[in-house]
Amino acid sequence: MVISLNTPAIEEALLVPYPAMLDVPHELVEHVSRLLYEHRLARNTRWRKLGCFKQALLTLVHLRKNETFSQLGAGFGISQATAWRYVDETLDVLASWAPGLHEALTGLGEGDHVIVDGTLIPTDRIRADEPYYSQKHRKHGMNVQVIAAPDGTPLWFSRATPGRTHDLTSARAHGIVQACLTRQILVLADRAYQGAGATFRTPYYHHREQPQHYQQFNRDHARLRAPGERTFAQLKSWRLLRRARCSTRRIGTIVQAVHTLLTCDYRG
Repeated sequence: MVISLNTPAIEEALLVPYPAMLDVPHELVEHVSRLLYEHRLARNTRWRKLGCFKQALLTLVHLRKNETFSQLGAGFGISQATAWRYVDETLDVLASWAPGLHEALTGLGEGDHVIVDGTLIPTDRIRADEPYYSQKHRKHGMNVQVIAAPDGTPLWFSRATPGRTHDLTSARAHGIVQACLTRQILVLADRAYQGAGATFRTPYYHHREQPQHYQQFNRDHARLRAPGERTFAQLKSWRLLRRARCSTRRIGTIVQAVHTLLTCDYRG
């Protein structure tokens, strides 16, 4: 009888732990471990297979390298189910520290401006899952709205919606348009937000056929929005968000957790 090497039992048996490096600051791992320690104290958690530092490292490896739970379990000497449970718990702890929309806009008002844009978190959904298929990106995924400061610092990430959701529809549903209007915050956005009105400013269509000042406006607009691409680069540096294999319901939590990691003051 021939046994395929692709069977789950054989796959697990072939997993061998090995030493590796993770490209995150040691202080960041310590910061996450402190949050986990406080969480365990609040819950009066008893003995765990992994300490807070190892659990924090486990989660950062998952986010940064997008390793499967089988691989994580083999590397940390725990079962696949335990690895999933530890990562899930850590993500919830990190996500709870992410700011809400109104909290993120606190201190901003008339005379200030922010950059708003949407990004697609690719998923491994099949073609039949039509709500998750983005015609713009030609792939399945989840739409996440981002508000960034003028220097590209991420201020807020929205919850994830199905990939076919239009950016303007998503921005309205999340309350971004109304929140910025209430505070009279100028918003620089791309053409996908045309028609948002309020305080949104978008480029002109067919600007090369328009008067010179229209073309200059588009150039200045593009220059001011350019730092917003830095926010997406920071977000996608966590490889899990380049192709998520988890449930679509967890992507919002993962994005919130990554936001906490990007903005936390672990050097303080």
